[in-house]
Amino acid sequence: MPYLIGILLALAVFWVARSSGLDRTRAFYPALLAVVALLYVLFAATTGSIRVVATELGLAVPFLVALALGYRVSIWWIAAGLAGHGLFDSIHSGVVANPGVPIWWPAFCASYDVVAAVALGAALLIARRRNAPIEDFA
Repeated sequence: MPYLIGILLALAVFWVARSSGLDRTRAFYPALLAVVALLYVLFAATTGSIRVVATELGLAVPFLVALALGYRVSIWWIAAGLAGHGLFDSIHSGVVANPGVPIWWPAFCASYDVVAAVALGAALLIARRRNAPIEDFA
């Protein structure tokens, strides 16, 4: 069930963002990646362990770099960051013991991230074929 909910929510968020024009700002998808990347830190904070928080912050750094590159260089970095985070979700529990993470979270987050990455990548490819500006979908 967490996989299905992740897929459906990713599609819903993407559809709302596209149909409302919310994603026409350069900051929308980088902000989405920031939230995705930092939720494990939030779960770590609920444990009260500085070590777990520090570990999760360290693991979030590559995704924070991807969001900065996505904002400054190319939104393709965001798609890559989302896909990479989806893969990371599948190995997270083997990398760090974070007791604050709900049991269903990795499955939900992995499916959300991968579907969001595919949807964004597809939109970028469609924009390219239409000769529309890729960065803002204008």
